[in-house]
Amino acid sequence: MTEQGDTERGGREIVRDGAEKIKGVFSTQSVSRVGTGTTQRRTIQKTYWSSEELEDGSIVVQPLNRNYVPSGPRRTLSRDEFLTKFNPEPEFYLSTVFPAIREMDDAVVRGEKHRERGAAYSAEFEFKRATAIDEENVRANFGLGLTYLDRGDQVKANDIFERIVGLEAAFESEHKHLFNDFGINMRKNKMYEQALQYYLRAEELVEDDEHLFHNIARCFYEKGDVEGCKKYLRKSLEVNPDLKESRMFWAFLKSEGHVADGADPSGTDTRRTGGERSAVGGKPADERGAAVASGQANGRPVGAPAGGKANGADGQAATPSKPAAPIKLDLD
Repeated sequence: MTEQGDTERGGREIVRDGAEKIKGVFSTQSVSRVGTGTTQRRTIQKTYWSSEELEDGSIVVQPLNRNYVPSGPRRTLSRDEFLTKFNPEPEFYLSTVFPAIREMDDAVVRGEKHRERGAAYSAEFEFKRATAIDEENVRANFGLGLTYLDRGDQVKANDIFERIVGLEAAFESEHKHLFNDFGINMRKNKMYEQALQYYLRAEELVEDDEHLFHNIARCFYEKGDVEGCKKYLRKSLEVNPDLKESRMFWAFLKSEGHVADGADPSGTDTRRTGGERSAVGGKPADERGAAVASGQANGRPVGAPAGGKANGADGQAATPSKPAAPIKLDLD
């Protein structure tokens, strides 16, 4: 239920006389009165919480749902307030909470294994078992959404997308590989509007991230919005002027006439050496061994979308001949 360790808060040491850090399942009780007069009666409601002490001495609590797994919004309490209102429930954790969490986690693992070997319907069954226990489980929702995208089922994938964008935990760094895969697969399924909304939601929750800005630029281009594309490419290159994919994409926009000659958001010469010589140079090979024409693959810069021109001054929408080749970039 607890972990050993001292900490500091506000620059001073918290003295616990050997006490351990708080971690486990706790409960609170609330008393209410129902009815009036002689029919009035008192009811006691008990609520269970997953609780864990942070390094600064505060306690994060999260309620257990009806299936007794942690779910829903978290809040932070002071140690004194927590010790006043919360009671430990070690037996309840061992008899009820731990088995429910293990059942859910096992279902997620089985679903991920089924999806890896292409058994989409078996994967769907296991992920649904997990979400039946906790509808907000991040891994299960990502897994279910990716399974639907693998099958090309955009209707069901969109339902999962709407659930995921409402989960702040989905955008935490521990889930970055799932976050990245889901965004890429939405683009591959031409769900550009949803992918853009998804990435813009991430922008609200994470600090400046050049890879995220690059992916937002990709979505704007696929939607035919060159100005939005250029805006986020600039943001990407402001954070990291040397991000290869964004530099290649910028060069592609120049070659299509969407960027004036000499314009460079990073403030450096666009002509590079080695594998990034110019927008119309030779054919060095990049680190993946593919032939590139000054950073071009299959006739376009690495990092640039496939297909025709995007919206420009003529207002014509992009008409890509095939889905953009995804660039798998992890969020930092």
